[in-house]
Parts: sequence; C-alpha cells; structure tokens
Amino acid sequence: MADGRILKALSGFYYVDLGGSVVRCRARGRFRYDKLTPLVGDMVSVTLSGDEGIVDAVLERKNAFTRPPVANIDQMAIIAANVIPVTEPFLIDRMAAIAEHAGAEALVVLNKCDLDSADELYKIYSSSGFRVFRVSALTGEGIEELARALAGKLSVFTGNSGVGKSSVLNALDRSAAIPVGEVSQKLGRGRHTTRHVEIYRAAFGAMIADTPGFSSFDLERMELTDPEDLQYAFHEFAPYLGQCRFTGCAHVKEAGCAVLEAVKAGKIQPSRHQSYARLYEQLKSVNEWERKPVKS
Repeated sequence: MADGRILKALSGFYYVDLGGSVVRCRARGRFRYDKLTPLVGDMVSVTLSGDEGIVDAVLERKNAFTRPPVANIDQMAIIAANVIPVTEPFLIDRMAAIAEHAGAEALVVLNKCDLDSADELYKIYSSSGFRVFRVSALTGEGIEELARALAGKLSVFTGNSGVGKSSVLNALDRSAAIPVGEVSQKLGRGRHTTRHVEIYRAAFGAMIADTPGFSSFDLERMELTDPEDLQYAFHEFAPYLGQCRFTGCAHVKEAGCAVLEAVKAGKIQPSRHQSYARLYEQLKSVNEWERKPVKS
C-alpha cells in the first residue's frame, strides 16, 4: 500500500501521483455506499496491482469543493477580465466566498490587461484586502509576480469561460500545453476547452488545478452553507461584526447595522455588499435539508 495525491479523475479512473510515478486507479466499490467521491487533490491510500491500483481510502481533507470538484486547496486563483468576456463582480465574489468559507485564500487575477487594465475591478478588490494581479497571458505582463504567489502551494484556477485560465497556466509553465479555445464574439463567452479538473506540477514549484469554466447561467449553483455563516466569508466585514444594534443582524437592510454604516462610509465596497446581499437571499431560499456539505 502507498499514499499519494489524485492528479486527475477521468472516466471512472483516478490518476494518483505516488512520488515517483503516476498510477491509474479504480476506487473501491464501498465508496458508493459511503457516498464518498474521491476528488482531484485528495491524498489517498492505494493498493498496487501490476501497473494499476485501487484507491482504498481517502485521507483526511483540509477542505473540499463540489464546484469545482477539488480538495486540499491552499489558494483559489479567480481569473477575470474586463474585455470580452467581461467578468461580473458577483461571479468573483461568489467564488471568493466559497474559497474563504473553506479556509483557502482567494487571489484575484485580472487577465488580458494588454487589452484592458480592468481599473475598476482592480480598485474593488485591492481595496477589499485581496491580493490582486494584473497579468497578460499574451505579453507575459505580471506572470512572474503571479508565479511567486503560487510557488510551493496547491492552487485551483477558476473563472468564467473565455477569460484565459488555460492561457495563464500555459504562460506560467509552457510545458503544460493546455488546449486553448477562442471566445465567441456573438455570445461573449469562451468555448469550454477544459473538460475535467487536472493538477499540473509547474516547473517553478507550484501545483495548479485547471478547471472547466462556468457561465452566468451557473450562478445559482453554489456551495451551500447556512446564511448566518456567509458574513464570515467576506473578510472586510470582520471589524464590524458584533457591532450592530441588534443581535443576529443579517447585514442586508437592518437599521443600526454596522456593516451597512461601513458601506456608507466607503470602508466596504458597495459591489461587495451587493454580492453579499444577493448570496444571502439565495441561501435563505434553500431548504435546510438541501445544505449538504462535501463529505470528508
């Protein structure tokens, strides 16, 4: 038996890095009865049989996500752009909330800055305490700085289709050779060139998971958590929590809300609070029994 990390899951097989080799494995049938699905990024125990193996156990997870389906992530790099396709701030905020709720840092990576410097997005997220990187996969602008932020960690790349996740990954490490699609000028979104989640080991010492993109019609599909917990996934709210006039304040439209006062005072970006309120209402509409965490 040996321990390793799942680098790719495809067509019922799990490709496990055992340190010196990558072994194709099947999962034990009992996982279906336990309702446990191994995820890319999982540390697993494997029994070898010839050139292949069996995943016997999923080791304890640091965190886990269902969309994208990955585990044990240190950072989520949210790739965005302010040129076709333009990234809606709500999309960034939704993914950032998912990352922070799971204890992973959210990085905001503004690609295609050779075409548009994305000044408004940069202002929103840099003033909200995020590490923000302006990059161009085409010219190489900002790529070295991003590489330094990724080195030594497992990061997942995500973002709406067409913003250039795979292009940025290729710019970081040319040996990755990820297929890159074109952006549809008519629809303003990219073709889905990434069909599955896969971890790449970059030459500069990072592990990076590339994921399929998502479009605006996917916004209702988010990691489900209790509405009351959402406030903790917006880190700039922290200084004001517990300072509201009423206990149990939802920070949406209540009188005497310290968070709303901070928004009015310019200490919290209005678009960030708008995203919070939108997510809060979405979560309130979900039945409690539907809020099923990823099994760890």
